[in-house]
Amino acid sequence: MSGLDDAFAACKAARRAAFIPFLMAGDPSPAATLDLIGALVAGGADVLELGVPFSDPIADGPVNQRAAARALASGTTLAAVLDLVARTRLRHEVPVVLFTYFNPVLAMGVAEFATRASESGVDGVLCLDLPPEEAASGFAGALGDAGLDPVFLLAPTSTAARMKAVGKLARGFVYYVSRTGVTGARETLAPELARELAAVRRRVRHPLAVGFGISTPEQVARVGALADGVVVGSALVRLVEEHGAGAAGPLAAEVRRLSAPLRRGRKRR
Repeated sequence: MSGLDDAFAACKAARRAAFIPFLMAGDPSPAATLDLIGALVAGGADVLELGVPFSDPIADGPVNQRAAARALASGTTLAAVLDLVARTRLRHEVPVVLFTYFNPVLAMGVAEFATRASESGVDGVLCLDLPPEEAASGFAGALGDAGLDPVFLLAPTSTAARMKAVGKLARGFVYYVSRTGVTGARETLAPELARELAAVRRRVRHPLAVGFGISTPEQVARVGALADGVVVGSALVRLVEEHGAGAAGPLAAEVRRLSAPLRRGRKRR
């Protein structure tokens, strides 16, 4: 079993969903990110999702776009992110998933990236703009050979064929986008979410983590009752934007607040 398998199994045994916070690596600097990761762990993260900054983050909303720009301005590269993960794993055992676009991976070389990511302690890789049909030709295999879990996106617009393809290639978990569009906090969740997740579960056997637009304890509770994992990103990235390198305290407190419903209650299904 991989680190992600272990994390989801532990949460399942506790009859709750996993809490998965996201931060942009290198925002406001790689050194500061290491301390901010510690805050996420202290707050109760079950899995860490780290963004690799990219100059054209088409799936990200304004908050994460600004975070990527700050990280790039601080000199953060893919190699720097892998070094950051290596230093993180010396301090924490929480699994790490990289949230990246394909261009930085291609520039490094897929095989070299997979090897270096594995050596640094990465557990899984979600490549936002690489669909399973293209990943099947080598990317997923390279990750698997290096002991990394390839994680893929599904969305409300995903066809049955896309769900089947993702179910075949994915490992660790599948990331379900709660609504179409880009990342960013929303006031409400899609009313069709329960029905959509039920349709995905008929075709995908892996744990399902739901993200995009989740920013309140009430939303976490609702999604946690339906899914195996809850991803919160922009609400946390905004704290880094507001507090910079001093965001550790606010981040830890916010992760505790947001994840509390998962630990108080039990999944209904």
